[in-house]
Amino acid sequence: MASLDVIVDKLVVLWRIPAVRQKFPWSFLLISVVGSVLKELEFVPQTYFSSSKNALNVYFVKVSWGWTLLLLTPFLLLSNASFNRGVSFLARRLLSLVVATAVWYVCTETFFYIEDVTGSCYENSLVKVDYKEFTSKAVCRRAGFHWVGYDISGHSFILAYSTLFIMEEIAPMSSLNTTSLSGLPRKVLSLLYIALNLIMIIWVWMFTCTSVYFHDPSHKLLGTICALLGWYLTYRVWYVKPMSPGLPPQRHPKEQKPHA
Repeated sequence: MASLDVIVDKLVVLWRIPAVRQKFPWSFLLISVVGSVLKELEFVPQTYFSSSKNALNVYFVKVSWGWTLLLLTPFLLLSNASFNRGVSFLARRLLSLVVATAVWYVCTETFFYIEDVTGSCYENSLVKVDYKEFTSKAVCRRAGFHWVGYDISGHSFILAYSTLFIMEEIAPMSSLNTTSLSGLPRKVLSLLYIALNLIMIIWVWMFTCTSVYFHDPSHKLLGTICALLGWYLTYRVWYVKPMSPGLPPQRHPKEQKPHA
């Protein structure tokens, strides 16, 4: 348990640094731009992660939203309940998961729609399939052909958005007095906090790999911008207003003094 506390404390100290929380979201734009330039100039050699069949992509990224919700839902309940056990408060905070899922769904479906309406079905890189029934990527690929459309990077979007979503929702840990919790809840909360930080590292790494190995520059930038907009409009604009799920709770430093 002591080793868990040490890891948690180090992570908490990192996230308490104002510059980290302020500049971290915008680092995705920097990574996307620099990665795109490196890809276009072919400066980065092919590696294990340049294949879409790498294990992290297959078992984590392709179901990234599932991993995010799986780890974040119990963490949100445990951490928020440590501040306020009221049913209405917890229900309102759980709405942040619903809102984030709605943002994810609307954006990804919009990306699919744009790719369908801007694309065409090809037998190979040069020969276009002239059949009217191939009006979508799904139908085209089921027939064994190749679809070419404007493919906004869903990977850039979901990896950046998931990371920013987690960053916001783990904020209560910075002011939570875990020593006041009983053994099992405290251990579970610590493990979830560490796991969420690890999953963020994976998401940032795979976002970087997407930037240097896949998609056209504009596809990645648009996906990244959509992620930043989804995060900013919720956590920086809507959630500060009364009629919203609200921001994750945090105690004022003065309130923590009696527990020191």
